[in-house]
Amino acid sequence: MSAESLERYSRQIRFPQLGEDGQRALLNSRVTLCGCGALGTVLANHLARAGVGKIRVIDRDFIETHNLQRQILFDEQDVADNLPKAEAAARKMRAINSTIEVEPVVTDLDHTNILDLVGDADLILDGTDNFETRYLINDAAVKLGKPWVYGGVIGSEGQTMTIIPGKTPCLRCLIEDAPPPGMTPTCETAGVLGPAVAVIASFEAIEAIKLLSGKLEALNDHLIMVDVWDWSFRQLKVANLLGKVDCPCCKHRKFEWLEGELGSHTTTLCGRNAVQVAARRPEPLDFPEMARRLGSLGDVRHNAFMLRFSTEGYEFTVFPDGRAIIKGTNDIARARTLYAQFVGS
Repeated sequence: MSAESLERYSRQIRFPQLGEDGQRALLNSRVTLCGCGALGTVLANHLARAGVGKIRVIDRDFIETHNLQRQILFDEQDVADNLPKAEAAARKMRAINSTIEVEPVVTDLDHTNILDLVGDADLILDGTDNFETRYLINDAAVKLGKPWVYGGVIGSEGQTMTIIPGKTPCLRCLIEDAPPPGMTPTCETAGVLGPAVAVIASFEAIEAIKLLSGKLEALNDHLIMVDVWDWSFRQLKVANLLGKVDCPCCKHRKFEWLEGELGSHTTTLCGRNAVQVAARRPEPLDFPEMARRLGSLGDVRHNAFMLRFSTEGYEFTVFPDGRAIIKGTNDIARARTLYAQFVGS
């Protein structure tokens, strides 16, 4: 880039630990951001403004009004426009920085597609809200030898850790198995504060800047835990876990999540009284035909990104790939029955 083009990053370049070489490295970098909700929108905002050259944004969900409290790239117009989160985020990121490349991917990240979606990335960032997807990311990162940054927030507390396969412990070194359903707080039971999200996502973002600019010596090698309500900050030394624990992933190279041995394809959604039913189809759904078929059952709306309809006290949001989010139940079996009844098997 010319000196004139670099001017927008001048204050960042003047930071001596980054400099012009570091900025050019950012511009030549490619990141895959997994999830674009609370953590993901803060991360996307930082990455776009910092000048990360290519950013792939993956998210399976759409925007609702209750998201606006903490998901900083979205506004009421996005809700009115029935936009998927990945698409809305990409539009905002391009408006922030038209010189970078942003690729929105509206899909559910799972064992069938993750290697394709992260394979060309220099870094994977965690903007998700569930351990299943994090373990899947961990498997893919270890298998491909790609760095990733883990982050999570509930209530006023969050944590983050930078993972470089072969050099640091992986997520399963620290937490071998996902907590059983109902055993840990969720945003539905404990709530979540926007500032807590912003703190953890900002820690993730600065690690991304360090890593992509080649400043590996400055990377965090602890599990960082912060509670913004009681002002507690803790660092847990985890480096000595590498090779010392009997990790099924990075020690034994067993990729159980990536191979589909662990994890589900139907997921209850945090704080939503909703279930996602993942049923990918080889061809995109014909929304006009589907709207015609469902029109007698209730209100139906659709655009290029999704179809929404309500019936019998349930609200369906259906995506072109066949996935559906069914609001009005947390019962996975009931959600599958409703999917078969109204969308089709």
